[in-house]
Amino acid sequence: MSADPSTHPLGGAAARRAARNAAAIAAARILSSGALFVWQLILGRLLGAAEFGIYGTIGALYAIGAAIVTFGMSLIIIRDIARAPEQAGRYLTAGLVMQTGLALLAYLALNGTALALGYDEALRALTAIACLSLFLDLAGNLAYDQLLAQERMVTTSLVEVGHVIARIAAAALALAAGWGLPGVYLATLAAGFGRSALLWALLRGTGVRPIWPLDRAIARALLINSAPLALAAFINMTYAQVDKLMTTSLLGEAATGQLNAAFVIIVGVVELLSTTVLVALYPLMSRAYRAGGENAAFFFMVEKLAFFTLLIGLPLGLAFSLHAPAIIALFGPAFEPAAVVLRVLIWYAAATMIVNVFAQGLMVQNRQRRYVAVRTAGLVGKLLLNLILLPRIGVVGAAAASVLAEVGVLIALSGLYPIDWRARLPRLLRLGAAAAVAGLAMAAFGAFGALAGLVGGLAVFAGAALVGRVLAPDEWDLLYRLTAAAPGGSFVLRYWRRDTPINW
Repeated sequence: MSADPSTHPLGGAAARRAARNAAAIAAARILSSGALFVWQLILGRLLGAAEFGIYGTIGALYAIGAAIVTFGMSLIIIRDIARAPEQAGRYLTAGLVMQTGLALLAYLALNGTALALGYDEALRALTAIACLSLFLDLAGNLAYDQLLAQERMVTTSLVEVGHVIARIAAAALALAAGWGLPGVYLATLAAGFGRSALLWALLRGTGVRPIWPLDRAIARALLINSAPLALAAFINMTYAQVDKLMTTSLLGEAATGQLNAAFVIIVGVVELLSTTVLVALYPLMSRAYRAGGENAAFFFMVEKLAFFTLLIGLPLGLAFSLHAPAIIALFGPAFEPAAVVLRVLIWYAAATMIVNVFAQGLMVQNRQRRYVAVRTAGLVGKLLLNLILLPRIGVVGAAAASVLAEVGVLIALSGLYPIDWRARLPRLLRLGAAAAVAGLAMAAFGAFGALAGLVGGLAVFAGAALVGRVLAPDEWDLLYRLTAAAPGGSFVLRYWRRDTPINW
């Protein structure tokens, strides 16, 4: 009897449904991230380097605080309520009680950290205002998780995009009125309150309300099950944001402004080319893995995704390195020194996109403890490198510390997978040769402008990769199938035809 294709771990109606659900969230992330990216460019021009450095420092503190407040509960809440919807009200109560306490703890810790790092009084005052969002956002986040558990993904995505637009509009009005950074944070608080109120109203419309008194058994289980995820989230966020905190402390706010400008571009690159794609492909990766079973197909997918990411990251790194001044000019002339930072930091983006693939593979295998251990070692290394490099070579030292630490994390994570590097070496050398040719082309075309250098160099890289047969036939087949599952894939497949069956 032939197997039903719908039961294949990478195929069938279930995979199509999962891909569509992930695509709804991914589309919202693309829209909101794109709007925020443009807003950051405008904000940098309006504020200047010093105030943009303050903005980046406070944003880093808030991001770490948010990881404390959520405490990794989202995945647990969504999973448990999807399985037992009748317990939604009790989980809502448990989340409200615990996250309110965690928000108070995080608020005090962040303000204490600002004081311990020697920040001036004005920065500490703005931190105290901005971090009030920890309390306003938690109610909305809990309602968001509950709605996701009910598969209200279109609704929640619309709310998230609307919140970003409202936040940007309110902040722009505050700046136009001359309120400066305090006005930006007041606008953020107002938009956060509106988001939470709307999500809470939508949740109440589904009949879910807090059930009192607190169910201690649910609260205890939620706390215990979330703790490993909370630790991972805290370490990840601290790892990503510690550069800005240390730069402000050691070099001042203007230096952090330069770092933050380059960081905004890097985050945009990673969000667009890595995060949204992996969100869309997570269900497929999950179905490819069978605990205790044969997982050749899963490891094949992880390895090929990592290689595809390298295929994108290598020419991207070259393009950004060669044309960093033209790219950073989007922020205006005050940020010209950030071009040097971007030249280095782009290689952090190239490395972290591959790290994201291996990390997601570990999550699918339920081996997140290994990832946390590797990331913790990377954080320690990054702290030490920042302490050594920042006083000696300035703000570019923070970028160098990020690259060195992330390359170390990448090497450690790749060692957790059964990859035969000796067999892969010839193709990696061909890829390196194609990148070298593309780099020369980018420099040559760059004489006619940065855009000509980018477009011409990438076209040469694509041609060199094809001539050098960097991709094997089975990789073209997998790439075709992954494109079909990714957001916008159906549009691409209108023009790209390949004799490869699509079974999801």
